[in-house]
Amino acid sequence: MARQELVVMVGLQGSGKSRWVTEHLAGTHAVVSKDHWPNARRREARQQRTVAALLAEGASVVVDNTSPSLAERAPLIALAAAAGVPARAVFLDVPLETCRARNEAREGRARVPLVGLYSAAGRLTVPSTAEGFSDVTVVRS
Repeated sequence: MARQELVVMVGLQGSGKSRWVTEHLAGTHAVVSKDHWPNARRREARQQRTVAALLAEGASVVVDNTSPSLAERAPLIALAAAAGVPARAVFLDVPLETCRARNEAREGRARVPLVGLYSAAGRLTVPSTAEGFSDVTVVRS
């Protein structure tokens, strides 16, 4: 049996995070995303409660959000540490213009306003083991 873990996806909107999760982790990890609760208040708190509960149940979890900054990733790393499981980052290193083009091809609520994309790009910090991840996988597409 695979070892329990928390995977934190890191990448801009349109970088391919959700597709990567579907192709590589959806069969073995519980997928948690703030996108699952578009109208919920306090989505961050809800996400943390959900991740903590799943880890406590022994599930491996993947958090499929942009998670661009250390401050946004730190609470997730802390949840993994509290549960005694490793936290791993998967960073989709995709150029901003590629993400913008992919975003423009989206329809309806799937399309992120450009201000959101550029805001995330401005906060994007490459994840590292120094912030508490056991491993960082870099995916370029």
